[in-house]
Amino acid sequence: MHRALAFLATLVLACVAVLPQPSYAAAPELKRTREAINVLDKIMRTPDRSIPQSMLDEAYAIAVIPNVIKAGFMVGGRFGRGLIAVRGPNGAWSNPSFVTIAGGSFGFQAGVNSTDVVLVFTTRRGVDSIVHGKFTLGADASVAAGPVGRSASASTDEKLKAEIYSWSRSRGLFAGVALDGAVLQMDDRSNEVIYGVDATPRAIFEGRGHQPPAVIVDFRDRLEEYSASRRYHPVSSDQRSELPPPQPAQTAPLNGG
Repeated sequence: MHRALAFLATLVLACVAVLPQPSYAAAPELKRTREAINVLDKIMRTPDRSIPQSMLDEAYAIAVIPNVIKAGFMVGGRFGRGLIAVRGPNGAWSNPSFVTIAGGSFGFQAGVNSTDVVLVFTTRRGVDSIVHGKFTLGADASVAAGPVGRSASASTDEKLKAEIYSWSRSRGLFAGVALDGAVLQMDDRSNEVIYGVDATPRAIFEGRGHQPPAVIVDFRDRLEEYSASRRYHPVSSDQRSELPPPQPAQTAPLNGG
C-alpha cells in the first residue's frame, strides 16, 4: 500500500514538473501593455479631448508610450518604453512591437515627472527607419503637435508636411506636442521576451513568431476598435509599407500577469 502511494505521489510530481510554468520574465512587458491600453481608453473615451477620428482612420502606424519619465534633476533627459503597431493595406492592425523613446521635449508641466505619449504615423518612412535602426523625430521625419478633439483635423499646411503627429497626456491633460529630437527605436529585448528569440520587428508585424499573450492582442484589438479599419484608405500605394497584410494573431495564455 505504501509503495503504491509513493508511486502515485512520484507520478503526480512528475506531471506537475512538465506542466507549463508561468513566465515571470514577461511581467514588465505585460504590465506595460496594460498601461498602454489604459492610455488609449482614457484618451479615446473623452471625445472632445481625443485624437481626431479622421487621423486614426488614416493612420499607417500608432505608437503608445505610457509613463515617459524625466531622468534626472535639472537635466532634460527623458525615457520611456511602449508599443507600436502598423496597419496593412487591408486595414488590419499588426501585432505590436515594443519600442523605446528617449530625449526630446515631452511637454512636461511644472512638477510633473511622467507623461504618456501617443504617436500617429501617416506614412511608412518613419516606421521603416525604426525597423532598420533608431529614428529621430524632426530629423528623420517631420513631426507636428497633433490636434485635439474627435472632429478636429490638422491644418492643410500640416497635412502636406507632417509625417508624424504627437500628443502627450499628464495629470489628465491631453494635448498635442512637438517631440523634436526624441529618438525612437525597437526594444529588441522586450520583443524577445514576448515573441521569442530571433523575433524581428518585421516578423512581428507579419504575424510570425510565438503566439502572443492575450493582453498583447487586446492592444491590437483596441486599435481596431478606435481606428475604424473599415474606413481605412491608404494615402497612396507608394507610401504604404512593403510588408504583407498582418495575419490574425493567435492568443496564448496570459503569463506573468
